Amino acid sequence: MSIRPPLDRINRRAWNSRDALREFTRSKTWTDPGEQAAFARVAVECRDQPLLDIGIGAGRTIPLMMQISSDYTGIDYTAKLLEQSRARFPDARLYHMDARDMSTLPSSHYALTTFSWNGIDCVTGEDRLLILREMSRVTRPGGLILFSSHNRDGPGFRQNIWQLMPRFTLNPLRYGWRILRTLRTFPPASYNYLRHVRFHRDYPGYSIRTAAAHDFGILIVYTTLAEQRRQLASLGLILEAVFGSRDDQPIADDTSTRDVWWFHFIARKPRGSPPQPESK
Repeated sequence: MSIRPPLDRINRRAWNSRDALREFTRSKTWTDPGEQAAFARVAVECRDQPLLDIGIGAGRTIPLMMQISSDYTGIDYTAKLLEQSRARFPDARLYHMDARDMSTLPSSHYALTTFSWNGIDCVTGEDRLLILREMSRVTRPGGLILFSSHNRDGPGFRQNIWQLMPRFTLNPLRYGWRILRTLRTFPPASYNYLRHVRFHRDYPGYSIRTAAAHDFGILIVYTTLAEQRRQLASLGLILEAVFGSRDDQPIADDTSTRDVWWFHFIARKPRGSPPQPESK
């Protein structure tokens, strides 16, 4: 019998952990050069226009987005992280909301809708499609959608618990520190990995795997570039550019992506798009 991977339950538990709260409240700006380049590409067009920021967590992207426009709305489905954002940015318009159902938000309104830090990977393939459809609905015709997603052909997909074993070095102090770090991280990481490995799945164009973040405490989708192109096209969205995690240059069609941890996709909702129904 096939067991549907319980991504929601596993990942919500991780987002509510002390590790996640500590990680997400650190002072961070861009996750990588590709994200910075993708934001720079959309910033001029969306200046002073309505913006929607999905999966804000503890608020990393709020100041980055508000540099583009003060007409800003942010949402997240993890109450603890949203509390952190509200404490840090009390004047921002922030809502507790699930991206799969944003029916309280207006259709065809936002010039830019974003979902950064691979947040869209934390739900099933079916729910991922719901989120993209909702992102398209709330974006105005001619507007932009920006999101990131893990690369199934990249190094993250090949990670496993054995990478936590200490690498040998002739420096005894450094090697001793690596051993102590392994003694601290290996037991919880092994427990999480072995608990989640039964939910690993491979589908045409994407897979579900346990990611190394939070001591292998999350279960996420890894997609191929070709599959994400196909999915966007099926929703009537036009893919304008793809940036990788390694540098600030757009990825060309003939470029190898084996060293790319994740992608940043910029898609456009065509002008003249018919109104889309709200999620039920």
